Amino acid sequence: MSRNYNAPDLSTKLFKYAILGFLLLVLILILSSTTFVTIGPGERGVKFKRFGDGLIKEKIYDQGFHIVAPWNNLIVYDVRTKEDFEEMSVLSKNGLTIEVELSFRYSADPQKIGYLHDEIGTNYLETILKPEIRSATREVIGKYLPEELYSTKRDAIQDEIEEMTREAASKKYVVLDAVLIREVVLPPKLREAIELKLQEEQLAFQYDFKLDRERKEAERKIIEAQAKADANKILNASLSDKILKDKGIEATLELAKSPNSKVVIVGGGDEGLPLILNN
Repeated sequence: MSRNYNAPDLSTKLFKYAILGFLLLVLILILSSTTFVTIGPGERGVKFKRFGDGLIKEKIYDQGFHIVAPWNNLIVYDVRTKEDFEEMSVLSKNGLTIEVELSFRYSADPQKIGYLHDEIGTNYLETILKPEIRSATREVIGKYLPEELYSTKRDAIQDEIEEMTREAASKKYVVLDAVLIREVVLPPKLREAIELKLQEEQLAFQYDFKLDRERKEAERKIIEAQAKADANKILNASLSDKILKDKGIEATLELAKSPNSKVVIVGGGDEGLPLILNN
Protein backbone atom coordinates (compact mmCIF):
# COMPACT_ATOMS: atom_id res chain seq x y z
CA MET A 1 0.00 0.00 0.00
CA SER A 2 1.58 3.32 -1.13
CA ARG A 3 1.55 6.60 0.80
CA ASN A 4 1.26 10.22 -0.59
CA TYR A 5 4.15 12.23 0.89
CA ASN A 6 3.61 15.33 -1.38
CA ALA A 7 0.33 16.43 0.19
CA PRO A 8 1.84 17.73 3.49
CA ASP A 9 4.61 19.49 1.58
CA LEU A 10 2.06 21.22 -0.70
CA SER A 11 0.01 22.40 2.29
CA THR A 12 3.13 23.75 3.98
CA LYS A 13 4.13 25.67 0.87
CA LEU A 14 0.64 27.14 0.47
CA PHE A 15 0.65 28.22 4.10
CA LYS A 16 4.04 29.92 3.66
CA TYR A 17 2.82 31.71 0.53
CA ALA A 18 -0.26 32.89 2.36
CA ILE A 19 1.88 34.29 5.19
CA LEU A 20 4.14 36.06 2.71
CA GLY A 21 1.15 37.46 0.80
CA PHE A 22 -0.38 38.76 4.00
CA LEU A 23 2.88 40.43 5.05
CA LEU A 24 3.26 41.92 1.59
CA LEU A 25 -0.29 43.30 1.73
CA VAL A 26 0.35 44.86 5.15
CA LEU A 27 3.58 46.38 3.84
CA ILE A 28 1.80 47.84 0.81
CA LEU A 29 -0.92 49.34 3.01
CA ILE A 30 1.67 50.88 5.29
CA LEU A 31 3.66 52.30 2.43
CA SER A 32 0.57 53.59 0.61
CA SER A 33 -0.54 55.59 3.63
CA THR A 34 2.88 57.06 4.35
CA THR A 35 4.56 57.17 0.95
CA PHE A 36 1.73 58.33 -1.32
CA VAL A 37 0.09 61.48 0.05
CA THR A 38 -2.61 63.57 -1.63
CA ILE A 39 -3.08 67.18 -0.50
CA GLY A 40 -6.65 68.27 -1.23
CA PRO A 41 -8.14 71.64 -2.24
CA GLY A 42 -7.68 74.34 0.38
CA GLU A 43 -4.79 72.47 2.02
CA ARG A 44 -1.03 72.86 2.29
CA GLY A 45 1.64 70.50 3.58
CA VAL A 46 4.97 70.68 5.37
CA LYS A 47 7.47 67.80 5.62
CA PHE A 48 9.12 66.35 8.70
CA LYS A 49 12.34 64.41 7.99
CA ARG A 50 12.84 61.85 10.72
CA PHE A 51 16.49 61.12 9.89
CA GLY A 52 17.33 64.51 8.43
CA ASP A 53 16.82 68.14 9.42
CA GLY A 54 13.50 67.60 11.14
CA LEU A 55 10.69 69.97 10.17
CA ILE A 56 11.40 71.77 6.89
CA LYS A 57 9.62 75.06 7.66
CA GLU A 58 10.42 76.99 4.50
CA LYS A 59 9.23 74.46 1.91
CA ILE A 60 5.45 74.38 1.52
CA TYR A 61 3.78 71.54 -0.45
CA ASP A 62 0.82 72.62 -2.55
CA GLN A 63 -2.30 70.56 -3.30
CA GLY A 64 -1.92 67.45 -5.42
CA PHE A 65 -0.19 64.05 -5.29
CA HIS A 66 3.16 63.70 -3.48
CA ILE A 67 5.56 60.83 -2.82
CA VAL A 68 7.17 60.81 0.61
CA ALA A 69 9.72 58.39 2.02
CA PRO A 70 8.01 56.08 4.54
CA TRP A 71 10.27 57.24 7.37
CA ASN A 72 9.30 60.90 6.76
CA ASN A 73 5.99 62.58 7.47
CA LEU A 74 3.98 65.13 5.46
CA ILE A 75 1.80 67.21 7.81
CA VAL A 76 -1.27 68.64 6.07
CA TYR A 77 -2.99 71.89 7.16
CA ASP A 78 -6.40 73.20 6.13
CA VAL A 79 -5.75 76.84 5.16
CA ARG A 80 -9.29 77.76 4.09
CA THR A 81 -11.10 80.59 5.88
CA LYS A 82 -13.23 79.29 8.75
CA GLU A 83 -15.73 80.86 11.13
CA ASP A 84 -16.07 80.47 14.87
CA PHE A 85 -17.92 82.12 17.76
CA GLU A 86 -17.09 83.35 21.23
CA GLU A 87 -19.36 84.38 24.10
CA MET A 88 -17.94 86.22 27.10
CA SER A 89 -18.69 88.60 29.96
CA VAL A 90 -16.79 91.87 30.08
CA LEU A 91 -16.75 94.97 32.27
CA SER A 92 -17.57 98.37 30.79
CA LYS A 93 -15.94 101.66 31.72
CA ASN A 94 -18.33 102.22 34.61
CA GLY A 95 -17.89 98.67 35.95
CA LEU A 96 -21.12 97.11 34.68
CA THR A 97 -21.09 93.54 33.35
CA ILE A 98 -21.97 93.13 29.68
CA GLU A 99 -22.55 89.88 27.81
CA VAL A 100 -21.02 89.94 24.33
CA GLU A 101 -21.23 87.40 21.50
CA LEU A 102 -18.60 87.64 18.76
CA SER A 103 -18.07 85.85 15.48
CA PHE A 104 -14.75 85.81 13.67
CA ARG A 105 -13.25 84.46 10.43
CA TYR A 106 -9.69 83.16 10.37
CA SER A 107 -7.21 80.86 8.66
CA ALA A 108 -3.67 79.60 9.00
CA ASP A 109 -1.12 81.62 7.03
CA PRO A 110 -0.52 79.36 3.98
CA GLN A 111 3.11 80.41 3.65
CA LYS A 112 3.91 80.05 7.36
CA ILE A 113 2.41 76.69 8.33
CA GLY A 114 5.90 75.31 8.98
CA TYR A 115 6.52 77.89 11.67
CA LEU A 116 2.94 77.51 12.91
CA HIS A 117 3.37 73.75 13.32
CA ASP A 118 6.79 74.11 14.93
CA GLU A 119 5.77 76.73 17.53
CA ILE A 120 2.04 76.12 18.13
CA GLY A 121 0.57 73.12 16.30
CA THR A 122 -2.78 72.37 14.73
CA ASN A 123 -4.80 73.53 17.76
CA TYR A 124 -3.91 77.18 17.16
CA LEU A 125 -7.59 78.25 17.41
CA GLU A 126 -7.84 77.38 21.10
CA THR A 127 -4.19 78.07 21.90
CA ILE A 128 -3.72 81.44 20.22
CA LEU A 129 -6.71 83.01 18.49
CA LYS A 130 -9.48 82.73 21.09
CA PRO A 131 -7.32 83.98 23.99
CA GLU A 132 -6.21 86.96 21.89
CA ILE A 133 -9.82 87.82 20.99
CA ARG A 134 -10.92 87.59 24.62
CA SER A 135 -8.02 89.79 25.73
CA ALA A 136 -8.63 92.43 23.05
CA THR A 137 -12.40 92.49 23.74
CA ARG A 138 -11.93 93.05 27.46
CA GLU A 139 -9.36 95.78 26.89
CA VAL A 140 -11.37 97.67 24.26
CA ILE A 141 -14.83 97.47 25.86
CA GLY A 142 -13.32 98.50 29.19
CA LYS A 143 -12.73 101.95 27.68
CA TYR A 144 -16.38 102.57 26.73
CA LEU A 145 -19.71 103.09 28.46
CA PRO A 146 -22.51 100.53 27.93
CA GLU A 147 -24.68 102.94 25.93
CA GLU A 148 -21.79 103.55 23.52
CA LEU A 149 -21.42 99.84 22.87
CA TYR A 150 -25.18 99.46 22.55
CA SER A 151 -25.64 102.25 20.01
CA THR A 152 -23.26 104.97 18.85
CA LYS A 153 -19.77 103.43 19.09
CA ARG A 154 -20.51 99.80 18.24
CA ASP A 155 -18.80 99.82 14.84
CA ALA A 156 -15.76 101.65 16.17
CA ILE A 157 -15.43 99.19 19.07
CA GLN A 158 -15.74 96.26 16.65
CA ASP A 159 -13.02 97.67 14.39
CA GLU A 160 -10.73 98.29 17.34
CA ILE A 161 -11.09 94.71 18.61
CA GLU A 162 -10.44 93.38 15.10
CA GLU A 163 -7.31 95.48 14.57
CA MET A 164 -5.82 94.59 17.96
CA THR A 165 -6.48 90.85 17.50
CA ARG A 166 -5.21 90.82 13.90
CA GLU A 167 -1.89 92.35 14.93
CA ALA A 168 -1.37 89.80 17.71
CA ALA A 169 -2.49 86.81 15.59
CA SER A 170 -0.23 87.70 12.66
CA LYS A 171 2.80 87.34 14.92
CA LYS A 172 1.74 83.71 15.49
CA TYR A 173 1.19 82.95 11.76
CA VAL A 174 -2.62 83.16 11.94
CA VAL A 175 -4.63 85.36 9.54
CA LEU A 176 -7.68 87.11 11.01
CA ASP A 177 -10.18 88.12 8.32
CA ALA A 178 -12.88 89.85 10.41
CA VAL A 179 -14.41 90.20 13.88
CA LEU A 180 -18.12 90.97 14.23
CA ILE A 181 -20.15 91.84 17.34
CA ARG A 182 -23.25 89.68 16.92
CA GLU A 183 -25.08 90.53 20.13
CA VAL A 184 -24.76 92.74 23.20
CA VAL A 185 -26.78 91.88 26.31
CA LEU A 186 -27.08 94.57 29.00
CA PRO A 187 -28.77 94.39 32.41
CA PRO A 188 -32.55 94.85 31.85
CA LYS A 189 -32.90 98.15 33.73
CA LEU A 190 -29.88 99.63 31.99
CA ARG A 191 -31.16 98.53 28.58
CA GLU A 192 -34.58 100.11 29.24
CA ALA A 193 -32.93 103.37 30.35
CA ILE A 194 -30.74 103.47 27.23
CA GLU A 195 -33.66 102.73 24.92
CA LEU A 196 -35.73 105.50 26.56
CA LYS A 197 -32.83 107.92 26.17
CA LEU A 198 -32.45 107.00 22.50
CA GLN A 199 -36.17 107.58 21.91
CA GLU A 200 -35.97 111.01 23.54
CA GLU A 201 -32.93 111.89 21.45
CA GLN A 202 -34.77 110.80 18.31
CA LEU A 203 -37.81 112.97 19.19
CA ALA A 204 -35.54 115.93 19.92
CA PHE A 205 -33.81 115.42 16.59
CA GLN A 206 -37.15 115.35 14.77
CA TYR A 207 -38.28 118.53 16.58
CA ASP A 208 -35.03 120.33 15.71
CA PHE A 209 -35.38 119.21 12.11
CA LYS A 210 -38.95 120.58 11.93
CA LEU A 211 -37.88 123.90 13.47
CA ASP A 212 -34.99 124.19 11.07
CA ARG A 213 -37.26 123.47 8.11
CA GLU A 214 -39.80 126.10 9.20
CA ARG A 215 -37.01 128.62 9.86
CA LYS A 216 -35.65 128.10 6.36
CA GLU A 217 -39.15 128.45 4.86
CA ALA A 218 -39.64 131.75 6.72
CA GLU A 219 -36.27 133.00 5.49
CA ARG A 220 -37.24 132.03 1.95
CA LYS A 221 -40.49 134.01 2.13
CA ILE A 222 -38.68 137.06 3.52
CA ILE A 223 -36.12 136.92 0.73
CA GLU A 224 -38.88 136.51 -1.88
CA ALA A 225 -40.84 139.47 -0.50
CA GLN A 226 -37.73 141.62 -0.36
CA ALA A 227 -36.89 140.72 -3.95
CA LYS A 228 -40.38 141.73 -5.11
CA ALA A 229 -40.20 145.02 -3.18
CA ASP A 230 -36.82 145.83 -4.70
CA ALA A 231 -38.11 144.99 -8.19
CA ASN A 232 -41.16 147.24 -7.76
CA LYS A 233 -39.00 150.06 -6.45
CA ILE A 234 -36.71 149.85 -9.46
CA LEU A 235 -39.67 149.64 -11.86
CA ASN A 236 -41.46 152.65 -10.34
CA ALA A 237 -38.29 154.70 -10.48
CA SER A 238 -37.82 153.98 -14.19
CA LEU A 239 -41.45 154.67 -15.34
CA SER A 240 -41.58 158.42 -16.16
CA ASP A 241 -44.58 160.09 -17.87
CA LYS A 242 -42.70 160.31 -21.15
CA ILE A 243 -41.91 156.57 -21.13
CA LEU A 244 -45.57 155.74 -20.42
CA LYS A 245 -46.70 157.98 -23.29
CA ASP A 246 -44.23 156.34 -25.70
CA LYS A 247 -45.43 152.88 -24.64
CA GLY A 248 -49.04 153.95 -25.29
CA ILE A 249 -48.19 155.20 -28.78
CA GLU A 250 -46.36 151.95 -29.57
CA ALA A 251 -49.40 149.91 -28.48
CA THR A 252 -51.72 152.13 -30.62
CA LEU A 253 -49.53 151.69 -33.68
CA GLU A 254 -49.55 147.96 -33.25
CA LEU A 255 -53.35 147.97 -33.06
CA ALA A 256 -53.59 150.18 -36.15
CA LYS A 257 -51.74 147.52 -38.13
CA SER A 258 -54.48 145.00 -37.44
CA PRO A 259 -56.51 144.00 -40.56
CA ASN A 260 -59.79 144.19 -38.62
CA SER A 261 -61.98 147.29 -39.15
CA LYS A 262 -61.78 149.83 -36.34
CA VAL A 263 -62.67 153.35 -35.27
CA VAL A 264 -59.92 155.58 -33.93
CA ILE A 265 -60.90 158.23 -31.40
CA VAL A 266 -58.21 160.75 -30.57
CA GLY A 267 -57.87 161.34 -26.85
CA GLY A 268 -58.54 164.70 -25.42
CA GLY A 269 -56.12 166.94 -23.58
CA ASP A 270 -52.40 167.44 -23.94
CA GLU A 271 -51.52 163.91 -22.80
CA GLY A 272 -54.50 162.07 -24.34
CA LEU A 273 -53.73 158.94 -26.35
CA PRO A 274 -55.71 157.63 -29.34
CA LEU A 275 -58.38 155.02 -28.62
CA ILE A 276 -59.15 152.34 -31.20
CA LEU A 277 -62.62 150.79 -31.21
CA ASN A 278 -63.47 147.73 -33.28
CA ASN A 279 -66.75 147.77 -35.26
